Amino acid sequence: SGPQDLDTGDIAGHSYGITSDPLTQFAVVFSAIIHDAGHYGVPNAQLVAENDPMVTKYKGKSMAEQHSVDVVWDLLLQPEYTDLRTCIYSTDEEMRRFRQLLVNVVMATDIADKELGALRKARWNVAFDDDDNNDKPENGMLSSDLDRNRKATIVIEHLIQASDVSHTMQHWQVYIKWNEKFFVECYKAWQQGRAEKDPSLNWYKGEIGFFDFYIIPLAKKLDSCGVFGVSSHEYLNYATANRDEWIQKGESIVEGYLEKYKTQKTNLEEDI
Repeated sequence: SGPQDLDTGDIAGHSYGITSDPLTQFAVVFSAIIHDAGHYGVPNAQLVAENDPMVTKYKGKSMAEQHSVDVVWDLLLQPEYTDLRTCIYSTDEEMRRFRQLLVNVVMATDIADKELGALRKARWNVAFDDDDNNDKPENGMLSSDLDRNRKATIVIEHLIQASDVSHTMQHWQVYIKWNEKFFVECYKAWQQGRAEKDPSLNWYKGEIGFFDFYIIPLAKKLDSCGVFGVSSHEYLNYATANRDEWIQKGESIVEGYLEKYKTQKTNLEEDI
């Protein structure tokens, strides 16, 4: 379910009608806030390995992401959020559309699912690379409307992905702050027997690969579609600069992460 009745004269010029559709715009922001709600601190693959009940409940597909949507949706339906719900939607149709947007956007944060990733890549190619077909009507829609809605849908998916890893496209200190937090989460999971390998062994090289094969290509796509205007190139510059600095300092930084974590753990155990 993509944006509805999108206006070509949207404010940003390159937002493909997203900024002219308040419900879609709010759904994207809301999804960015809640997309990791109730996260277990381990990836979906580990949930499968542990045969977590969510695997059965969600049929082995995007368990953490579907769980986040369910946790937040149940919370949103509580009586204390009646006024908020009234502000978001006023009819059953709007409610269904908002929930569908929420599901679709949050599902796009599951970047480990190769099948979903291939579908997103194909949608991007159709929306932004296949300009030869833009003049052909499809399913009774004007080609301009179809093209705009298609682009809006795929841009929204990439917006939430950028939100999910936004620390990598900001100042170096922001990147390092959240990189350390993620490292600690993964290291704790390994120590608890919830990961096969010690993440510290490949953290340095893994980050370089993450920049090269995910972050920088994502930043380039956001730059090319222009959805962030002049800021789009700024995010790409930050991502590239962070990669370069990580190559120079990353190994010693990982050593620092480990030393700090072990010291804090020792101090905590002594206090107990």
